Amino acid sequence: MVLKSIIMDEAAIRRSMTRITHEIIEKNSGAEDLCLLGIRRRGVPLAAMLRDNLERFEGVRVPLGSLDIRLYRDDLTETGDLPKTGATDIPFDITGRKLILVDDVIYTGRTVRAAIGALFDLGRPRLIQLAVLIDRGHRELPIRPDYVGKNIPTSHTEMVSVLTEEYDGKTEVRLFQL
Repeated sequence: MVLKSIIMDEAAIRRSMTRITHEIIEKNSGAEDLCLLGIRRRGVPLAAMLRDNLERFEGVRVPLGSLDIRLYRDDLTETGDLPKTGATDIPFDITGRKLILVDDVIYTGRTVRAAIGALFDLGRPRLIQLAVLIDRGHRELPIRPDYVGKNIPTSHTEMVSVLTEEYDGKTEVRLFQL
């Protein structure tokens, strides 16, 4: 893998997350009824950024949870042994709630499909919206995010990697050539 470029630095990510926050507020007429769910791993710190922004802009502390979707993936047989799972941590009932599902990158749509499957095993939300930092195209399923930080046209021989302070010690988006 060869690093081609750094697409977004920390300041650009924060600006995108601020814009997404304002779009969420506008589309939902505020933040009163919202809950945020980050898809493990890097969707979780992005969801926390949105939660903090919503609190700063709207004065509402939105419930935050994390969702581990690894056992719901449709490519488990291709990846070999069963994956180790992290904890799904949703400290609220999702039934009847407006959920904003947050992920770092959307590519084929399969991760989001797995997340929706996992959610419906936990309850029946009233509404699910999708926020992603990066949309790199190449969808294989009819899934489209409601909120996008940045669209990055890529080829199948490229990889987008989102780094976060919590997991990587820095916050940026990188583009690699495979």
